[in-house]
Amino acid sequence: MISARIPATSANLGPGFDCMGLALDLWNRFELHHEPGNECVCVESYGEGASSLPKDRTNLVARTMLDEIGYLDLQGASSAASNVPHHVLGEAGHLPAAESSGVSQKSFRIVCHNDIPCTSGLGSSSTAVLAGLIFAHGLRLGYVDPKTVLLRATALEGHGDNVGPALTGGLMLISFDGKTVVSERVALPPLKVVVCVPEFNFPTSEARARLPKTIARSDAVFNIGRAMLVAEALRNGDYELLAQAMADHLHEPHRIPLIPGASDARQAALHHGATAVSLSGAGPGMLAYARTHHDAIGRAMLDAFKQAGLRSRYWILDASPRGAEITIAM
Repeated sequence: MISARIPATSANLGPGFDCMGLALDLWNRFELHHEPGNECVCVESYGEGASSLPKDRTNLVARTMLDEIGYLDLQGASSAASNVPHHVLGEAGHLPAAESSGVSQKSFRIVCHNDIPCTSGLGSSSTAVLAGLIFAHGLRLGYVDPKTVLLRATALEGHGDNVGPALTGGLMLISFDGKTVVSERVALPPLKVVVCVPEFNFPTSEARARLPKTIARSDAVFNIGRAMLVAEALRNGDYELLAQAMADHLHEPHRIPLIPGASDARQAALHHGATAVSLSGAGPGMLAYARTHHDAIGRAMLDAFKQAGLRSRYWILDASPRGAEITIAM
């Protein structure tokens, strides 16, 4: 069995569009059971999204795993396995690689225990992509190299602001030029946030499609400066600086008006003690940063979305210093 426990993430964090993300203490857990038999794939899901997620190879975890197995075969998994990295994530038992593993003659049962709400802006799809990659690399190579998985996940997603912190935990600063990932994990002091997610269908693909094709130089400069200040504020636990820095000119002005009640929820959170508020990823979830009064902030956001005709839920979450936890056992 191969298992992976992967945290939720909040990407962008206001001005850090596609370049910054934070791991949160809310987790999805995935198990891969493989045994001899006719080649088949079945997926069992429990918890969030259980009734709607696919149960066959079209499930994102299964699809990513199968595609990555094909990719590794094309790359020559046996030669890749000859250079096992010194740093291996999780507890990796040795598995034979490439053709000798007989992967194609095995049936797979994938079990997903989901605590992260789907399509919420909390990185649930990124946990599925990572799980699929982890399973493929564990099966074909017998180990998981986090740098390789980060590059592959970022290439599949197009940006690493969810998959990066999900792998490493903490605050991740990350840049991807289409070929190379440059990243830095930033250690944080204890941080607690309120995440409020309305029941509103706002797929990331639609949220991204609403963004302008070009931006003004002044907006780019604004966001570069504010993103650096947000990272510094979080690193030092400086809420006063965070309140000044948390502003965005690239994506939130185009997305928040499309989410009923989001603007009012932001104001309600600030009025009830939040230091700063940002969309969580592309939304519709929202992230409120505060030292205290977390329940009051969450209830105020619920009320704002209710006034706009939407039901919502909120979580009070710690930032997670831990990232993906992986076990490979025969």
